[in-house]
Amino acid sequence: MYLTNKVKEEIFKENGSSEKDSGSAEGQVALFTTRINHLTKHLKNNKKDFNTERSLLKMVGKRKSLLNYLKNKDIKRYRAIIKKLSLRK
Repeated sequence: MYLTNKVKEEIFKENGSSEKDSGSAEGQVALFTTRINHLTKHLKNNKKDFNTERSLLKMVGKRKSLLNYLKNKDIKRYRAIIKKLSLRK
């Protein structure tokens, strides 16, 4: 599996406040971004995998709503995570 506990802890450590901080918006956005990138690569090879395509779209929507929450809550944290993950917005 591509997302083991070690990988998740590294993602949260880099983008959250600690390894165990899985609830911060920055950590969740970073985790969604990792999963979205993985599914995008999968869909390039498997064009007719419609279930994966649907789950990808749902994840993009969840990430977008988290980013909107972060933008309304604290614009500096929003800009930092956008720049760090190199997301277009």
